[in-house]
Amino acid sequence: MRKSSAVTKIAVQADSPKLNYKEKDRGSTAMAGEEAAGQNKGFKLLGILDVQRTPCAREAILHGAGGSVAAGMLYFLATSRVRRSFDVGFAGFMLTTLGSWFYCRINNAKLRVQQRVIQEGMRNKVVYEGTVLDPTNKPNAEAPPGPP
Repeated sequence: MRKSSAVTKIAVQADSPKLNYKEKDRGSTAMAGEEAAGQNKGFKLLGILDVQRTPCAREAILHGAGGSVAAGMLYFLATSRVRRSFDVGFAGFMLTTLGSWFYCRINNAKLRVQQRVIQEGMRNKVVYEGTVLDPTNKPNAEAPPGPP
Protein backbone atom coordinates (compact mmCIF):
# COMPACT_ATOMS: atom_id res chain seq x y z
CA MET A 1 0.00 0.00 0.00
CA ARG A 2 2.79 2.34 0.86
CA LYS A 3 4.44 1.67 -2.50
CA SER A 4 1.40 2.77 -4.51
CA SER A 5 1.12 6.05 -2.62
CA ALA A 6 4.77 6.81 -3.42
CA VAL A 7 4.09 6.22 -7.11
CA THR A 8 1.05 8.49 -6.96
CA LYS A 9 3.06 11.18 -5.20
CA ILE A 10 5.74 11.07 -7.92
CA ALA A 11 3.13 11.25 -10.67
CA VAL A 12 1.49 14.26 -9.01
CA GLN A 13 4.85 15.99 -8.68
CA ALA A 14 5.61 15.43 -12.38
CA ASP A 15 2.38 17.17 -13.36
CA SER A 16 2.91 19.99 -10.86
CA PRO A 17 2.56 23.52 -12.31
CA LYS A 18 5.68 24.56 -10.38
CA LEU A 19 7.90 23.24 -13.15
CA ASN A 20 9.24 25.85 -15.48
CA TYR A 21 8.00 25.63 -19.08
CA LYS A 22 11.57 25.67 -20.35
CA GLU A 23 12.37 22.63 -18.26
CA LYS A 24 9.33 20.77 -19.61
CA ASP A 25 10.08 21.56 -23.24
CA ARG A 26 13.84 21.14 -23.12
CA GLY A 27 13.68 17.71 -24.74
CA SER A 28 11.47 18.82 -27.61
CA THR A 29 13.59 21.89 -28.42
CA ALA A 30 16.74 19.79 -28.46
CA MET A 31 15.12 17.47 -30.98
CA ALA A 32 14.00 20.37 -33.14
CA GLY A 33 17.52 21.80 -33.10
CA GLU A 34 18.98 18.47 -34.15
CA GLU A 35 16.49 18.20 -37.01
CA ALA A 36 17.35 21.71 -38.21
CA ALA A 37 21.06 20.89 -38.12
CA GLY A 38 20.41 17.69 -40.10
CA GLN A 39 18.44 19.55 -42.75
CA ASN A 40 21.18 22.14 -43.28
CA LYS A 41 23.87 19.48 -43.65
CA GLY A 42 22.59 18.01 -46.93
CA PHE A 43 24.05 15.11 -48.90
CA LYS A 44 27.21 15.78 -50.86
CA LEU A 45 28.28 13.47 -53.65
CA LEU A 46 32.08 13.02 -53.68
CA GLY A 47 32.24 15.98 -51.27
CA ILE A 48 31.59 18.57 -54.01
CA LEU A 49 28.01 18.30 -55.30
CA ASP A 50 25.23 19.04 -52.82
CA VAL A 51 22.51 16.82 -54.23
CA GLN A 52 19.66 18.31 -52.18
CA ARG A 53 20.35 21.93 -53.11
CA THR A 54 21.44 21.57 -56.73
CA PRO A 55 18.55 21.58 -59.23
CA CYS A 56 18.23 18.39 -61.28
CA ALA A 57 21.11 16.63 -59.48
CA ARG A 58 19.03 14.00 -57.69
CA GLU A 59 17.06 13.02 -60.79
CA ALA A 60 20.18 12.95 -62.96
CA ILE A 61 22.04 10.64 -60.58
CA LEU A 62 19.07 8.31 -60.26
CA HIS A 63 18.68 8.16 -64.04
CA GLY A 64 22.43 7.56 -64.34
CA ALA A 65 22.27 4.66 -61.90
CA GLY A 66 19.45 3.08 -63.90
CA GLY A 67 21.30 3.62 -67.17
CA SER A 68 24.44 2.11 -65.67
CA VAL A 69 22.69 -1.06 -64.55
CA ALA A 70 20.85 -1.42 -67.85
CA ALA A 71 23.91 -0.87 -70.05
CA GLY A 72 26.18 -3.11 -67.98
CA MET A 73 23.68 -5.95 -67.71
CA LEU A 74 22.79 -5.86 -71.40
CA TYR A 75 26.45 -5.88 -72.41
CA PHE A 76 27.18 -8.73 -69.98
CA LEU A 77 24.26 -10.79 -71.27
CA ALA A 78 25.42 -10.22 -74.84
CA THR A 79 29.15 -10.90 -74.37
CA SER A 80 29.72 -12.50 -70.89
CA ARG A 81 32.76 -10.27 -70.38
CA VAL A 82 32.72 -8.99 -66.79
CA ARG A 83 35.39 -6.29 -66.91
CA ARG A 84 34.17 -4.82 -70.18
CA SER A 85 30.60 -4.91 -68.83
CA PHE A 86 31.69 -2.81 -65.87
CA ASP A 87 33.34 -0.33 -68.23
CA VAL A 88 30.20 -0.14 -70.36
CA GLY A 89 28.11 0.30 -67.20
CA PHE A 90 30.31 3.18 -66.04
CA ALA A 91 30.11 4.81 -69.47
CA GLY A 92 26.35 4.33 -69.38
CA PHE A 93 26.24 6.04 -65.97
CA MET A 94 28.23 9.01 -67.19
CA LEU A 95 26.29 9.44 -70.43
CA THR A 96 22.87 8.98 -68.85
CA THR A 97 23.67 11.29 -65.94
CA LEU A 98 25.02 14.06 -68.15
CA GLY A 99 22.20 13.69 -70.67
CA SER A 100 19.55 13.82 -67.96
CA TRP A 101 21.29 16.75 -66.25
CA PHE A 102 21.48 18.88 -69.40
CA TYR A 103 17.93 18.01 -70.46
CA CYS A 104 16.57 19.04 -67.06
CA ARG A 105 18.64 22.24 -66.91
CA ILE A 106 17.56 23.29 -70.40
CA ASN A 107 13.90 22.72 -69.52
CA ASN A 108 14.34 24.74 -66.31
CA ALA A 109 15.94 27.58 -68.27
CA LYS A 110 13.04 27.57 -70.77
CA LEU A 111 10.57 27.65 -67.89
CA ARG A 112 12.33 30.64 -66.30
CA VAL A 113 12.26 32.52 -69.61
CA GLN A 114 8.54 31.82 -70.00
CA GLN A 115 7.90 33.00 -66.44
CA ARG A 116 9.83 36.22 -67.10
CA VAL A 117 7.83 36.88 -70.27
CA ILE A 118 4.55 36.28 -68.42
CA GLN A 119 5.59 38.54 -65.53
CA GLU A 120 6.59 41.30 -67.95
CA GLY A 121 3.25 40.95 -69.73
CA MET A 122 1.39 41.18 -66.44
CA ARG A 123 3.36 44.32 -65.51
CA ASN A 124 2.56 45.88 -68.89
CA LYS A 125 -1.11 44.99 -68.51
CA VAL A 126 -1.24 46.82 -65.20
CA VAL A 127 0.64 49.84 -66.58
CA TYR A 128 -1.31 50.19 -69.86
CA GLU A 129 -4.76 49.10 -68.66
CA GLY A 130 -7.41 51.69 -69.60
CA THR A 131 -5.08 53.77 -71.79
CA VAL A 132 -4.90 54.18 -75.54
CA LEU A 133 -1.88 51.86 -75.59
CA ASP A 134 -3.88 48.97 -74.07
CA PRO A 135 -3.65 46.10 -76.63
CA THR A 136 -7.04 44.72 -75.55
CA ASN A 137 -8.78 48.02 -76.45
CA LYS A 138 -7.69 48.15 -80.09
CA PRO A 139 -10.57 49.20 -82.36
CA ASN A 140 -11.64 46.59 -84.92
CA ALA A 141 -10.42 47.37 -88.43
CA GLU A 142 -13.26 45.30 -89.92
CA ALA A 143 -16.09 47.17 -88.22
CA PRO A 144 -16.81 50.67 -89.61
CA PRO A 145 -16.77 53.46 -87.05
CA GLY A 146 -20.09 54.95 -86.01
CA PRO A 147 -23.57 53.58 -85.51
CA PRO A 148 -24.63 50.56 -87.58
